[in-house]
Amino acid sequence: MKKNLPALILFLASALLVSGQEMLTAEQLFAKVSAAYASVTDYEAQIGISNAGQTMKGTLYFKSPSLLRINFTQPPEQVIVFDGETLKVYIPQYRAVLQQETGASGIGAGAAALASREGLAMMKRNYTIAWESSPQTVALDPGSFELVYRLMLTRKTVSEGFKTIRISVSTSSLLIRRIEGWTVANDRIGFDFTSIALNQGIPATRFLYDAPASANIYNNFLFQ
Repeated sequence: MKKNLPALILFLASALLVSGQEMLTAEQLFAKVSAAYASVTDYEAQIGISNAGQTMKGTLYFKSPSLLRINFTQPPEQVIVFDGETLKVYIPQYRAVLQQETGASGIGAGAAALASREGLAMMKRNYTIAWESSPQTVALDPGSFELVYRLMLTRKTVSEGFKTIRISVSTSSLLIRRIEGWTVANDRIGFDFTSIALNQGIPATRFLYDAPASANIYNNFLFQ
């Protein structure tokens, strides 16, 4: 017993320390993340989008409340632009611009970028928020030294495009490092954000886009 006494004292001290700490709930962490984005007027980030074994990469520009642009390097020269009212997708392989007028009741500002104060507000309204497994930090990927908090969101109504959304939050910055959404068909779409630069004073002109003169324009592509 004497031999094990130091270990027992250390164990009891650790237990008392843990019990004295207030355990953070999933809703409280989500509120902290929302607060971190509340002061973000714009940001630039490297983005990776993965779906069905395919990966797209590029530079994302976002300006609150609803301006979004992605200049892709993979596939090269592809562009996505949302100016708050019109969504444009340029596909150089087909020399085509897919264009969709969304209006106030369409895709809307909240869905322009999930990693924003508007996107977070939308998720809080339409999803229940919980830990994926526990409040403990986990590696972003197996074998990674990058630690994140993991939240799992479940939709409240069937009108939401994603059944569930998993959010990986950086432990150091409380910014969103990865968003993964699962559709009704159980397809996974992942968004990775790296090299995030906040409040760069990105001008609104960055979100103006003129398609190449040789490109064909297809309107209302979401409903055809």
